[in-house]
This record gives sequence, structure tokens and C-alpha cells, in this order.
Amino acid sequence: MNTAAAEQQPQGWRRLLQSNRLLLGCLLVLLALSWLVLYRMAQSMSSASMLMVQSMGEMSMPWTATDALLMVVMWVVMMVAMMLPSAVPMLLLYQQVARRRYTPAQTRLGLLLFGLGYLLVWSAFSLIATLLQWQLEQWRLLDMQMRSSSLWLAAGLLIGAGIYQWLPVKQACLQRCGMPLRFILDHWQAGFAGSWRMGLAHGLFCLGCCWALMGLLFVGGVMNLTWVALLGLFVLLEKLLPQQRWLSHLGGLLLVLWGLWLIGHELNMLL
Repeated sequence: MNTAAAEQQPQGWRRLLQSNRLLLGCLLVLLALSWLVLYRMAQSMSSASMLMVQSMGEMSMPWTATDALLMVVMWVVMMVAMMLPSAVPMLLLYQQVARRRYTPAQTRLGLLLFGLGYLLVWSAFSLIATLLQWQLEQWRLLDMQMRSSSLWLAAGLLIGAGIYQWLPVKQACLQRCGMPLRFILDHWQAGFAGSWRMGLAHGLFCLGCCWALMGLLFVGGVMNLTWVALLGLFVLLEKLLPQQRWLSHLGGLLLVLWGLWLIGHELNMLL
């Protein structure tokens, strides 16, 4: 039986969930906390933006060091909220395999290192996203909801993400990121250093799979939690549904059509 077929057996995944209920519960609590923190931060930033508009109009304010740190934290929390659901199968399977090789204490430490390696990748992405957001604000291309105020920018992000959905590199990363058993078989490394490197590798594959989709946050609004949730749901379905390629291609086609529609709308406004 090949690895893809093995991963699609519902009974196997049910046994995996039952034998890792404590870890699953902890991950669900972490997910709920991340969404709660994200909601509170979005509410706070939205209120601050409204006060700024009332007092100074649409003029952007220079960032302070506190502002920059807050934005990095917001992006990190957002990545946890969006990416953790799709990472749960990988974490559950890693713990299941580690239990057969290590002591309980070693398994917990290995799992922690794996998770930290994964988080480090998305934290680095969050830093880059914060820098991009700052630059876009300096160019006056974002509104107070951190949404593109330029139809050309929005169209470019949509078309770029749509095209990336069809590229071989996207599919290669998706196959490794969306198939935990295949990843374990191909990339298992023993020891704590191995756990750390596996977490980094899995994070990089997930980043390669999803980075272009994350750019769409600037289309729907970084502070638009409904849009954030929809993107997170698409990422989850893209990794969990069997034969993921069709969903990636369909999503890519719709994104390109959306981008072209925005361009057509903008040209009609200019003519």
C-alpha cells in the first residue's frame, strides 16, 4: 500500500486521534487562545485606526518601535491561528512515531522542538510580512483596515497567487506538507537536533505551499477576521482533502479570474 492510500484510511486517523487526545486538546486550546488574542488585537487596532482617522484624516503615522513589535506579534498570532489546524495531523503523527522510539520525556521534548522549529519558520515570515506592510503603508497603498487601497495591487496579488497555485513547486510543497506519513518516512531524523530540523523542514514546506495565499490578506484586509478565517479554511482543506491538486488548481483559476475582473473594472473606470 502506498503512503497516500495509507493516510486516507479513516480508521487509522480515528485511532491516532484517540491515542493522542491530550495533545489534541492542548492544540485546540492553543488554537482558541490564538483566535481570542487575534480578535482582541483586531478590535484594539480598529478602534485606534478610527480615532486616528477622526483626528488626522487618512494621513498615515510613522511607526514607533512599539507599533512594529505589536505588528510582528499580530502576524505571528495570525499565522498560528491560520496554520495550526492544518499542522495538527503532522504533530499527532510525529508524537505517535516518537513514542515508539523515545521515552515519554524525550517524546515531549522532541515534540516541543519540532513545534518550535515549525513556529520559527512562520515567525520569520511574520517579520517579512510586517516589513512589507510597513512599506505598503509608506507608499499609501493600504487603508486603515490594512487592505489594499489600489485595485492594481489587489489584482496583482490575486493573479500572482492564482498562478502560483498551478506551479510545480506549489504542488511539490503541498505533497510534503499535506501528507504527514510521507513526510515522516522521507524526513525522519533521530535525536533532539533531528526533531528541530524536522520542524524547520516541515515549516519550510508549509511556507512554500502557502506564502502566496498569505499575501491575499492585503486584499481582504489583515484585520478582517472573516477573510483570515476563510483563507485558513482553504489552507486546511487544501492539505486534508484527498487529491489536493484539483482544489489548488480550482482556487488558482478563481483567483486569476478575480484579479482580471478587478483590472477590467479599473480600466472601465479610466475610460
